[in-house]
Amino acid sequence: MQAAWIEVKACTAQALIEAAWERNQLGALSARPWPWADTTPVARLSVLERNPRSVSMPPQYASPRGEPLIVLEGASGRNLAFGPTHDAASVLPGDAGNSVIAAHRDTHFKMLETLAPGDRLQVERVDGQVTFFAVTDIRIVDSRTTRIALNADEPRLTLVTCYPFDAIRPGGPLRFVVTADFIAGAGHSPPHSVARAAASKLQTADSGRRLSAKQ
Repeated sequence: MQAAWIEVKACTAQALIEAAWERNQLGALSARPWPWADTTPVARLSVLERNPRSVSMPPQYASPRGEPLIVLEGASGRNLAFGPTHDAASVLPGDAGNSVIAAHRDTHFKMLETLAPGDRLQVERVDGQVTFFAVTDIRIVDSRTTRIALNADEPRLTLVTCYPFDAIRPGGPLRFVVTADFIAGAGHSPPHSVARAAASKLQTADSGRRLSAKQ
């Protein structure tokens, strides 16, 4: 019953978050999905359909695979209950550096299990900037011994969730980490690199513990 309630809450929240996203796009300043929320939508993440007829097809012509996910600012346990979250210690998606996004393995980031190297991702920011990424690495790491580096010369996207996907008990140390790099020539040149902190402490999707991860 608890698992079913989490899933219902996650799906219902996306409708309210979508409305806040649209208000932000219309010029609202950090619109919140509900009055007591301490977060605001910052990006929309889509997995793009693969086109077997044209590997080099520009990503802007590919359709989304499944519903796009609205990403909330701040990787707190409370925010993770409602959708994917952006780690505020990392850059915004599309900026030079590594942008870290986390979500629950049994709701919003269950789709990570189906990703493969070469899959394309699209991230649209609330300011209208759209950036395309290609999955370059998928690995399982131990959160007790691994750190995620935040510095990168070009935009990079790291998606994190707990592992295994079918675990009965949450809270284990393993994390499923997907790395996606900027696709050159996808509509704009990569921005200049900005100095960032050496590593991120990311609150994980299931356990509420801090993940220290480094690639």
